[in-house]
Amino acid sequence: MKQIDMLHGPLPKKMLLFALPIAASSILQQLFNSADIAVVGQFAGSDAQAAVGGNSSVVSLLINLFAGLSVGANVVISNYIGQDRKKEVREAVHTVIVVALISGFAILALGQLVAPPLLRLMDTPENVIDQAVLYLRIYFAGMPFIMFYNFGSAILRSVGDTKKPLYCLMVSGVLNIGLNLLLVIVFQMSVAGVGIATLVSNAVSAAMMFVFLRRADKLIRLDLRRLGIKKNHLLRVIKIGVPAGIQGMVFSLSNVCIQTQINGFGSDAVAGSADAVNFEFFTYFITNAFSQTVVTFTGQNFGANRHDRCKKILALGMMFGLIGTGIMSGTFVLLREYVIQPFTTDPAVIYYAMIRMLHVELLTFMPVIYEVSAAAMRGMGYSMLPAVITIVGTCALRFAWVYTVYPIFNTFEMLMNVYPATWVVTGTAMMVTYFIVRKRAFAKYTAPMYATE
Repeated sequence: MKQIDMLHGPLPKKMLLFALPIAASSILQQLFNSADIAVVGQFAGSDAQAAVGGNSSVVSLLINLFAGLSVGANVVISNYIGQDRKKEVREAVHTVIVVALISGFAILALGQLVAPPLLRLMDTPENVIDQAVLYLRIYFAGMPFIMFYNFGSAILRSVGDTKKPLYCLMVSGVLNIGLNLLLVIVFQMSVAGVGIATLVSNAVSAAMMFVFLRRADKLIRLDLRRLGIKKNHLLRVIKIGVPAGIQGMVFSLSNVCIQTQINGFGSDAVAGSADAVNFEFFTYFITNAFSQTVVTFTGQNFGANRHDRCKKILALGMMFGLIGTGIMSGTFVLLREYVIQPFTTDPAVIYYAMIRMLHVELLTFMPVIYEVSAAAMRGMGYSMLPAVITIVGTCALRFAWVYTVYPIFNTFEMLMNVYPATWVVTGTAMMVTYFIVRKRAFAKYTAPMYATE
């Protein structure tokens, strides 16, 4: 397995080689959901489209806590690699695999129970709620596969391998689209069809990840006989991962709150918003790719006390992220009337999609500022502070906006403005905090982290 040497040599090319496969992988993963929305929108109607598309905030709410643990796994393993602690790397790998499986089955059970009451609490339109519940239950049946893939990807990223996760999703993405067309168009299975297609595709990506880990370099190779939880590694993963997961959960809860208000505009608004949010996801994946790059590169270099490289990693990650998201969001907005056509031809749905693209997608470069700086802090072992800043600066302000500013105007446009308003506040606070934390961290850790343990 060819690994990226994050501790030596020029950084720009290595960071790009690391980040671009992550972005491509995330975009392919989102294509699962986008293909679902497009197929049901074209062949099963706007109600089915709303049932599938309106579920993204609910899915994120239930999986983000455990997805945060994969961030913790990445940081912990990267730190150990930077310190050349091979025994700890192997133990941590097998610990996080067990955590992945436990997480997947826990979300599977929880999702089956909470799907109906949560969708009703969100005021999901009555004409789509039964289909929405069906889709969610099928989707959550695949959570063990999703968690295994996500944690496996985090393990591979920690040693610089971002290509194998991409290969998994290239295969499963093509399979997903093919199954969507077969089950919805040929067998007329509507929402159930797209749910089953996603489930099968996730199972395939997990199976491929299992094979890759079984054949990986000895340092991170999966040995079923070694599966088990080592308390010291688990605690470090929890220390970094749980704040990130709680941040994601609260972040998603704020989006559930916004989705509830969108639901009040009817199923056309739900479908239109679901169509437009696909492009926000695609743009965000550029942000996430450089965020993952920064957390991994920082994790290794901070573990090796290469502080000057940590500074360069932040600057390069920020620059690449802003350029990439700026180009992508600008392109989507300029071509908005054309890129929305594969999802819907309903004029009422298109109307709401256009509003969201102009008020949100146009400014989706802003999250780069707080995501990348937060990633740098997590790479240095500081996970709680960025979580608190995001919860207050983004989530709390979104609740405040929804229940104070938005009711004054009560328009779809004003509801969408909640996103850029909170991005500005969070980005400013996160950057100021990063420089304070960096100064403290560099002064504190002048010897290898955990060297006395």
